[in-house]
Amino acid sequence: MITTKDIAERLGISVSTVGRALADDARISEETKFRVRRTASEMGYVGNRAARMMRGASSNVVALVIPDIRNSFYSTIAHELSKNMEAEGFQLMLSETDDDRMVELRHLRELSANRVAGVIIVPTARPHNESVKLLRAVPHLQLLRRHPSLGAQWFGVDDHEALRRATAHLVELGHTRIAYLGGPEELPTGAERLGGFRAALREGGLPDEAGRAELGPPSSVGHGREAVRRLLQERDAPTALVLGSIQLTLGVLEELSAQGVKVPGELSVVGFGDEPGFSWWGPGLTTVGLPIQEMATGCALWLLRRLKTEPGNDGPYTSVSPGSLVLRGSTAPPGGRSPSTSA
Repeated sequence: MITTKDIAERLGISVSTVGRALADDARISEETKFRVRRTASEMGYVGNRAARMMRGASSNVVALVIPDIRNSFYSTIAHELSKNMEAEGFQLMLSETDDDRMVELRHLRELSANRVAGVIIVPTARPHNESVKLLRAVPHLQLLRRHPSLGAQWFGVDDHEALRRATAHLVELGHTRIAYLGGPEELPTGAERLGGFRAALREGGLPDEAGRAELGPPSSVGHGREAVRRLLQERDAPTALVLGSIQLTLGVLEELSAQGVKVPGELSVVGFGDEPGFSWWGPGLTTVGLPIQEMATGCALWLLRRLKTEPGNDGPYTSVSPGSLVLRGSTAPPGGRSPSTSA
């Protein structure tokens, strides 16, 4: 097994110089660092990271803690973050919580024990007190969801405005019976999106009974199918539907297709997120577009900058990305046809 001593002997320099060069120590010249790294690569040297961690150094691993990798928002974020981290010599590790605070705690314990360099987390609704303490000891930021106990570093979407605009679009088309399917209010994103839905109804002069909210697990495709099935069976079924998560959108589209519901003739639909298939589903899905790549790049740049600065430099930082309303053929006036499908 090649050691730093072997590299030092080949280059005719001290072992300590080799160690400092491999650790990117500022006291070592860039020329020497280059020579050491090139020789280490040629000789097949593999650093003993476990030994470094025993001396108190952190690993080169950055953790991404998310609820559900099946959600394309999170899988795309993971892909983009992985590329950004790899370019700077870090490795992305994925932890999936299924929105369970105890699973979240177990993951954070393991990540802390392995001295991860940093954490990007989509927190559960009520993080455990120990989770809060563990995160205070490591550079971290929150993504999409924001919990006040976890600090003031957050990258997210203006959920209130995104859902307000989506619902206002349906109100402007003349709908007076509009349903919303979204996550529970205990989730920050759930509360903000529901608030945007209700705000649009008020601004449109509609009474409270004009809007119906069905709240449940946002990562459940099955819940989306079951909820829209119930709504369509009601006597005063909604003429329009606005959705508050990607997985719920997928479930609703599956059920509408299975039942042969005419969209937008019988029901106008505004989805959430913009999956590749949404543009060609039925008449094309009107939906809330999310700036996923921009958010991932912003998260990576902020955390990488934080990892290269002195500990304790964790001032408040908030980045709010606007969503966009992508207009396609799935929305029209009640009982009408979308402009894209009219003669």
